[in-house]
Amino acid sequence: MFTDFKAVWNFVLATTPGGHTISIGQIVSVLALLIAGYIGGRFIGYMLGRRLEKTKLRPDVIYILKRVVFFTILVLVVITAFGLLGIPLTAFAFATGALAIGIGFGAQNIINNFISGWILMAERPIRIDDYIEIDAWQGTVERVGNRSTRIRRTDGVHLLVPNSQLLERTVVNWTLVDQKIRTTVRVGVEYGSRVRLVSELIFQAVTEQPQVKPEPAPTVVFEDFGDNSLVFDVYFWCDVTGERLLREIRSDVRYRICDLFAENDIVVAFPQRDVHLDTRDALEVRVLTSSETAQQADNKRK
Repeated sequence: MFTDFKAVWNFVLATTPGGHTISIGQIVSVLALLIAGYIGGRFIGYMLGRRLEKTKLRPDVIYILKRVVFFTILVLVVITAFGLLGIPLTAFAFATGALAIGIGFGAQNIINNFISGWILMAERPIRIDDYIEIDAWQGTVERVGNRSTRIRRTDGVHLLVPNSQLLERTVVNWTLVDQKIRTTVRVGVEYGSRVRLVSELIFQAVTEQPQVKPEPAPTVVFEDFGDNSLVFDVYFWCDVTGERLLREIRSDVRYRICDLFAENDIVVAFPQRDVHLDTRDALEVRVLTSSETAQQADNKRK
């Protein structure tokens, strides 16, 4: 039985131009090597990521290092496999060129997105955990893949954006350099209010919020004499990672402004109109009957 197995294992399937034979045993060994190399590359990348997570490296840097290690191991395994088969890499020079031309014409978008993914990881204009805005969508980057980037929107839905679009379109990255974002809150008070006190109360409401940065200091601006109110704007900076947190901070500021205004008898203005009636001429008011109403409608149609 062992003799039969050995005969099958050494059975020659093909012979290379250099006279090297390729047997079933070599094919099985190469397949086993490729599978082991793939699994080993994934495992080494996983262990490397676990080790690097304990350092101060950003998640996107760890992800890049894992991919570089995986593809390096994969390339070495493929080269070793060709060596086991006795096939020199130069034998594929012509075939590789023809294949590259065919792929270039038939899979332009796939190659474009693949190369764009590596450019994104090299230049890092968009990183994992960045909060970005593209077209009408906002969300957090979760993964930069070979073909597309996965973004989790603020409503929890995932977007898969082709990598090339992230390079070709205008993308707003809220956290590219830092997390400092300037925002504003507008409030209108009724005419006759003590404007200096209003400004002080708004400034107090903003500075009491722990998320508001003391530097640059908040600024209160008496913006305008509005139609129905005296308009004030307050500008301040926060450390945020998305639109939701920014809206919560503005909401807390408005709550505090309302409390301070109520304590100091400051009234928040609302739209209103004054109507003046000139009653010097007598007004005749008469209630029409249903027949008179119908008669007037007929006259209008005529």
